[in-house]
Formats: sequence, C-alpha cells, structure tokens
Amino acid sequence: MKRTHEYFMNLAMQLALKGKGETLPNPMVGSLVVKRGRILGRGFHKKAGTAHAETIALDQAGERSQGATLYTTLEPCTHFGKTGPCVDRIVKSGVKEVIVGMIDPNPINNGRGINILKQNKVKVKVGLLDGELRRMNEVFIKYITKKMPFLTVKVAESLDGKIATRSGDSKWITSDKALNFSHRMRQNYDAIMVGVNTVLRDNPRLKAWLAKKQPIKVVVDSELSIPENANIFSGNSSVIIVTLHSGTGQETENRGIVAQRAKILEVKEKAGQVNLKDMMKKLAREGITNCLVEGGGTLIGSLFDEGLVDKVIFFVSPKIIGGRDAIGSVMGKGITRIDKAIRLKDIKLKRIGEDFLFEGYV
Repeated sequence: MKRTHEYFMNLAMQLALKGKGETLPNPMVGSLVVKRGRILGRGFHKKAGTAHAETIALDQAGERSQGATLYTTLEPCTHFGKTGPCVDRIVKSGVKEVIVGMIDPNPINNGRGINILKQNKVKVKVGLLDGELRRMNEVFIKYITKKMPFLTVKVAESLDGKIATRSGDSKWITSDKALNFSHRMRQNYDAIMVGVNTVLRDNPRLKAWLAKKQPIKVVVDSELSIPENANIFSGNSSVIIVTLHSGTGQETENRGIVAQRAKILEVKEKAGQVNLKDMMKKLAREGITNCLVEGGGTLIGSLFDEGLVDKVIFFVSPKIIGGRDAIGSVMGKGITRIDKAIRLKDIKLKRIGEDFLFEGYV
C-alpha cells in the first residue's frame, strides 16, 4: 500500500482505539512521527491523566523528530491540565509539519493549537479523516460541547415492537446470543439507565458480566417509589436515583432508607415528572460521559420527545406478541405526522443468533 497521508492517519486512528474505554472524559488520540516514509515514533493516550499521544510518539522518536512529520488524530492541546501543553513539546521537537485529523472541540483549545503551531513556522494540514475520527470520539465531543452524556437507547423487542406481554412478562424476548452481546456492550458505558417501572416489573441487577469496572446504575424515579430490597442495589456498583425535590410523609421516609444505599440526585420538575434535560446535565456533573438506556418504553419515549437520544440499538426477535395492552418499546408523546418521524442515519444491520440488530444515529 502506498504510504500516503491517509495511510499514516489510519494507522494513528488504530493506535488511538487502543485506549477505548480508558481515556474518558478525555478523547482517544493516536500519533505517529514519520520521516521519509519511515515511522520513528508511535503513541496513544492510554488513560485520563497519563501522557498524551503526541508526547509519547515524540519521546520515542527522540532527536530523529527534527524535520519529520507528526500525524495526530486530534489537534494538539495548548493548556495545562494533568500534563503540559502538547504544542510546546511539538515546537521544541523540530518537526516540520503536523497533519491533524480533527480540530479539538474542547472550547478551551478549539483551533488555538493549530494557530500556535503556524505562528512557530510549523506547517499544518487539518481535516484528514475528520468524519471517521469524529465518530470515534462521539462521546467526548457530546460531553465536552453540550455538557451532557452521549445517550444510547438499547431495546430488545418482538417483531411487532413489544418489550413485554400484557401481563408484564418479558424474559426473554431475544436469544442468549443477544443477551451476551448486550453484556459485552454494557462494559463500554459509564452508566446504565432505566425507569422505575422497569425496576418494579423486572427487578433487574443491571450488571455487566465482563466489565473491569461496573457501570453506575441510574434509576429515574420521580416519586421515589423504588423498593429498598430491589436487585438494583446488589453488587458493588454505584447507584443513582434521579428524583424530584424532597416530599413529605411516606416519600420522605423512603428517601432516608434509599439514601443509605444510593446517591439521590434531585432535579427540576417538568409536568410533574423528572425534567430530563436537567437530569442529563446533572449526570454529566457526576462524571458520566455516556449512558446506555435499557427501558422502559415510557422513559425511552420521553427521551426521544425531548431530543436527547444520540444513538439507538434495537434487537428485534422474530416473535409476535400482540395485544393492545402489551408494552411497547417506545412510548411517550410520539409524533402526530409520519413526515415528522425520526429518521435514523448511518444504519447498520447484523444477525445475532436468531435475532436482528439494528444500529443507527438520530
């Protein structure tokens, strides 16, 4: 393969992906130092608080960086955090050119790194594989620009869109292979969210079987009706109960009991329910950068109504449940006209056992 700029940026992107699941709330970043087609240094950001990719690659290349080209998937930083500014290190290294994949969306940097490099007579090219790199760092981009977690809705439903029968039975609509896939998916999220009705109906544990660190469990419960012995409190993962301001009587008593087992996060009210936008902002302040919503239909529908969903993952089983009182996967207010329906983008379809997996972006 011809060693073009795109070739080396692709390699830098593959390096960046080695940090997947470890770098948040920082982005995944990969860098290469190249001279005359030969790679002299490689680096990727391994974990928040550790050395940045550019510094690692330049340290590996050493004095050979003089006159070389630096490829980096993200614009080099200009600010002091847990590490020093990468632009200073790049300028001192003597590289003649920096190929940048995408501009840093972080408002404290956003273009400043590129300007500083140019001011120091370093040639800069920007935007190589920008689309692919933005998709790779979609969680970081949403979190740093909107101050809200990247929200993925995951549903396991029948062919006719039901997540439970009219009696509430829902175990299991999809196959064991789909269930195992879901558990592997959970390990990539900071938090898993459900509505309190899902807790009352299914009593889930919301564990991630393969995760090194269990995701935070988030329950949306405006009336604080969650039972103190719910399975959600089992295990060693943190639990956040999202509710409204302090109530009186039985709710106050239950609040004290629940507070011993979970963090109670009070949010603003909207039409007697949890204000979902306020909830998202406050979850971000808790350090949650991405969240997987697993039910139920009312919560999921309301999140769509508020325009808060970024991505959807639907497992569809070739089963028909039927019944007008059976529970649907997406409820809420919904739309009044078909031409107002949410159209997914970048759709992927794959077979998981006997089920089908639809994945797309809102």
